[in-house]
Amino acid sequence: MNLLIGATTIGLILALLAFGVYLSFRIFSFPDITADGSITLGAAVTAALLIHHFAPWEATLAGFIAGMIAGSITGILHTKFKINELLSGILVMTALYSVNLHVMGKSNVPLMNEATLTSQSESLFAILFGGKDDIDIFGWSVSIRDASTLLGIAAIVSLVGTLLFLFFRTNLGTAMRATGDNAQMIRALGVSVDFILILGLAISNGLIALAGSLLAQYQGFADVQMGIGMVVWGLASVIIGEALVGGGSIGFVIIGAVMGSVLFRLLVAIALRWGLNPNDLKLITALFVFIALIAPSMLRKLKSSTASKASSHA
Repeated sequence: MNLLIGATTIGLILALLAFGVYLSFRIFSFPDITADGSITLGAAVTAALLIHHFAPWEATLAGFIAGMIAGSITGILHTKFKINELLSGILVMTALYSVNLHVMGKSNVPLMNEATLTSQSESLFAILFGGKDDIDIFGWSVSIRDASTLLGIAAIVSLVGTLLFLFFRTNLGTAMRATGDNAQMIRALGVSVDFILILGLAISNGLIALAGSLLAQYQGFADVQMGIGMVVWGLASVIIGEALVGGGSIGFVIIGAVMGSVLFRLLVAIALRWGLNPNDLKLITALFVFIALIAPSMLRKLKSSTASKASSHA
């Protein structure tokens, strides 16, 4: 049960990463590699403020804003300096490695003795349950920390997902989605495509940095290496989510991203539980992404082949 709760909690945290990756990769078709640096930036800024005794919500908000600044820089490099999309993200991601080291002051910052959103939710639930260390859920003993963190993260992800859904129903959100579909049409309507793209990348990396902030508070540390390969993780979550719910409205896409992130984390946790060497984790992640990428086309080919055989026998 603890493995299930822990994997679900991390999956929910990384659903925020999936939101950001969906915004850049799917809406704008912008291969934004900044994500690998901005998720660490969110963790670094939050950790640096927490060890200086800032309130957890202030540190978390600062991490989100720092991610937005990083995304804005990527957008400016592309739109104003005409640098290739991929190269813009690589430049900012590379620079962020040094920035993150300067922000933290060292490569790893422990947060076990600091007040975090995790510790605050644990204290709140301990009061609600009369100071108990464990609670019983369907016959399983679950620690207050695990249960409170899971519910707290679920509430945050639900709030962010709802706000994202409402944003995409506004005029600005609609213009953002339309820019990804047909930039020339939006430009002809007098809308600044450059501004829309910069804003979109800012929101995308803000969400990704928010995931890093929450992940650092949950794990109890921020590490300069924690962002390596995260863009692949987010993309895998989006692809799996799309396979689960299909296309359709933005609401289904958001729900699918959450489902894909949680399912992907559960698959990784099960693989580790079955004895997978942790050194092979990135390899297995890449394999999962490969399968998720080719599975939809293979299924379509299989269905068309089956339909053609059925028609030929008719």
